[in-house]
Amino acid sequence: MTLIDLLGEPVCGMTWGWVGTRGTWATPEAQASMEAMADHAVTWTAIAYAAEQATAFSTDIPFDQPPTVTDDEIVGAIRSAKARGMKVVLKPVVNCADGTWRAHIGFFDWDVPNEPSWSDWFASYTAFILHAAALAEAEGCEMLCIGCEMVRADGQEAHWRRLIERVREVYSGLVTYNCDKYQEDHVTWWDAVDVISSSGYYPIDTWQQHLDRIEKVVVASGKPFFFMEAGCPSRTGSADLPNDWALPGEPSGAEQLQYYEVMLDACRERPWVGGLMLWDWPADLYALEDAAGNDDYCPYGKPAGDYLRSAYADWRASARE
Repeated sequence: MTLIDLLGEPVCGMTWGWVGTRGTWATPEAQASMEAMADHAVTWTAIAYAAEQATAFSTDIPFDQPPTVTDDEIVGAIRSAKARGMKVVLKPVVNCADGTWRAHIGFFDWDVPNEPSWSDWFASYTAFILHAAALAEAEGCEMLCIGCEMVRADGQEAHWRRLIERVREVYSGLVTYNCDKYQEDHVTWWDAVDVISSSGYYPIDTWQQHLDRIEKVVVASGKPFFFMEAGCPSRTGSADLPNDWALPGEPSGAEQLQYYEVMLDACRERPWVGGLMLWDWPADLYALEDAAGNDDYCPYGKPAGDYLRSAYADWRASARE
């Protein structure tokens, strides 16, 4: 069964609010940002926020402390999205305060006395995710994402399976895991989740070959699939390296538009691709008159935004036929 079969529609989505800095979600500006996003035919959103551990080798995740958004901010964002007719994926993510990418969080393969361990880390991470799961259940979120791009942690199969078991004790919706690009065929526990998802930051001329590769994983697993992240900055050179948010270049709405067109066309040709959760839409949105000079991922006020309105609406209409 595809995700579109399961849901009755594609995930025409956009990630909102990253990184979830405390104090930025419960504002009039955040409400206006959510409204503007919904105006782009976005019918699903990932409410994404980060808790910070100190380093890649830390085992404590203080998710109830700044800079992470509060529970009230999370609940408010979920309700704001639902009031605008959007379905919600709640997406709690762990980051490293020292700037190390979360994919590098890691410990010895086996627990060693007096050394930080996977068991210690997963105990803290499980508390973080279970807290989010309880919020997602209480607010009726349609999906929960239990992790994002945790490449070194991906190999800890037993820990992930136990975490998912614990999540299902408190959350009744769909459970997914967002693996990193190029990792779809390296996760060994896809059978434990309801939906496979990944970050689709593939160079513009390689979409077909990567979809061929991912399709084998989807068929073998028998699980629905969608891209939990995908997108491209509006910047020269970014279509060839869309995952590099700091790539030097000039603002280019045309380059972002070209990437969107190639990506949407490629994904829509594959019935097993259940949709896209594009990256990303900030809670503090730039002014419309500044869009041409903005070189980040958000398509607001750019050619890709106009294209997205029609492409998403058409994808949903085609799914209903």
